[in-house]
Amino acid sequence: MTPPPSGRRPVSSTAAAVGAKIRLRRQQRGMSAAEMARRAGLSKATLSQLEAGNGNPTIDTLDAIAIALRIPIADLLARDADTGPVFRPATDIEPGEVSRELLRRISSGNSLEIWRLRIPPETELAGVPHATGTIEHLLIATGYVTAGPVDAPQDLGPGDMLAFAGDAPHFYRTGADEVDITVVFASPIST
Repeated sequence: MTPPPSGRRPVSSTAAAVGAKIRLRRQQRGMSAAEMARRAGLSKATLSQLEAGNGNPTIDTLDAIAIALRIPIADLLARDADTGPVFRPATDIEPGEVSRELLRRISSGNSLEIWRLRIPPETELAGVPHATGTIEHLLIATGYVTAGPVDAPQDLGPGDMLAFAGDAPHFYRTGADEVDITVVFASPIST
């Protein structure tokens, strides 16, 4: 492995992820780097380094940035930025057993809407593209459906969960039975 140029540390995946989140949240709010730096009490150069993933910020620095962005500090640290499809197959439990399963963590900084979608048998429905950055979550209650991104559909049945970018072309297609789906839309809040 070739060492980094003199005086420069390699960029860690954590620093890069945090930097990308800072930049994304700042841009979602229409805030310039200068304004963001002023609100957080940082120099523009420091903010630029952090957004590029070339920093090692203290908790105090991350807290100041989170306050300036009006988000919880955990939003800067959470590794949930992947908007690719996330499939969670149904799990079995023993009769009489109580089961709790985390299917997907949705960070704050999002507007959440919960919908019930019922589709009759032998129906294909084109998904309406949502606002940029929206993630659509499907939890199948009853029935079977092929759904998700046009380029990566997934066959789903009772108990299955699928999360995907809702701002891209997507669809739902039922077979011989009606399907009942709980749909959660997580859309970035832009202020």
